[in-house]
Amino acid sequence: MTYVIRDSATMLRRNLRRTLRYPVGPAVAIGTPLVILLLFVFVFGQTMGAGLAGPTGGRHEYLDYVTPAILVLAAAGAAQAVAITVAMDMTEGIVARFRTMNIARVSVLTGHVLGSQIQTMVAMAVVLAVALALGFSPSAGPLDWLAVAGLLAAIAFALIWLSVALGMATKSVEAASNLPMPLMLLPFLGSGFVPTESMPAGMQWFAEHQPFTPMMDALRGLLMGTPVGSSGVVALVWCAVIALSSYAWARDLYNRDPTP
Repeated sequence: MTYVIRDSATMLRRNLRRTLRYPVGPAVAIGTPLVILLLFVFVFGQTMGAGLAGPTGGRHEYLDYVTPAILVLAAAGAAQAVAITVAMDMTEGIVARFRTMNIARVSVLTGHVLGSQIQTMVAMAVVLAVALALGFSPSAGPLDWLAVAGLLAAIAFALIWLSVALGMATKSVEAASNLPMPLMLLPFLGSGFVPTESMPAGMQWFAEHQPFTPMMDALRGLLMGTPVGSSGVVALVWCAVIALSSYAWARDLYNRDPTP
């Protein structure tokens, strides 16, 4: 175990140093959800907020509604970046060298996951800080905030492992940059930006049964002090299923003998 932890820490330092050398990726991962937040709040917020059954029905109320979706988008965007870095390692030959070295095999993937987890949590913290500066007014208590942090960490962890597997499954960096794109689209097809009740029947069924909807509903309930219901449990189940299946897939891809 000490051997694995030591090698994983080395790989974590490697990934964090690469982030410092190439800050464009983290900047895009943070900037994209911020642009979407500003766009929906200041361009569409007044009109879309009028459709919410709230006391004011304006831009401020829509900011409260949409912020959980932007947090999930931040996690999805950061996860997309890890698919690119994993694909770069796989296609440039560095992983083939790691396989020949006396290091714990699991540490290579662990370094990617832990490094991306740190970057993702920073990105979500920045998004939340900007939302608070714009007037986001959560009513969460200390335990609610702790639950929010735990749920966001679980969402990020699951999406990162999925992106690691997708990055390893692709044959090029270009494909790895496009394959996780649905992760950025699914929050728009859920309850993140409009209530599912406003959608046509077929779209409403899909929105209510896709994984991002219970995640966003649970975050919204925890942040705004509204009933969470079964959304929290369903969100954690989705996170566990995605993380475990993606880990098994990524491990299988990594353990395969490299093609000559």
